[in-house]
Amino acid sequence: MALVKSINRNGEHLVPRIDEKVWMAENATVVGDVTVGEGTSLWFNSVLRGDVNTIIVGKHCNIQDGAVLHTLYQKSTIRLGDYVSVGHNVTIHGADVDDYALIGMGATLLDGAHVGEGAIVAAGALVLKNTQIGAYELWGGVPAKFIKKVDPAQGEEINRKIAHNYAMYASWYDEKE
Repeated sequence: MALVKSINRNGEHLVPRIDEKVWMAENATVVGDVTVGEGTSLWFNSVLRGDVNTIIVGKHCNIQDGAVLHTLYQKSTIRLGDYVSVGHNVTIHGADVDDYALIGMGATLLDGAHVGEGAIVAAGALVLKNTQIGAYELWGGVPAKFIKKVDPAQGEEINRKIAHNYAMYASWYDEKE
């Protein structure tokens, strides 16, 4: 069973708010001030630590295996839009990601970074603090740099396909009786 844990922070009792239509792997961990929207999937060993500040995950996102989402106390929060794909072993620390963006495997997003709608952060990229990635841009490298504009139709197709595929994969785990 997944770990969903409330905490007390400065006298506040913080309980995760997870929509009933969220699929969670048995070893996913969600702690504290975390909201997870309808249709999202939280995969094996993913950790959403809302112990020090707020994490909001939109609808129909996929937080893949080993991803870690965390924030800075009184300084940064996380907001993921709808249909965001967060790849395997991604670290998001206090960043915002708009609808239909794709964060590639092993990428790291640091505090204050913003990823625009339909943007792609390449696998292994390091997005430094306060970096602003525009809509439908591809960024990669260490540190991450602008590579090129992504054709919105092509980017939307790729990002939409991945987000929708993960909803299908989650359905394979539903208990059928």
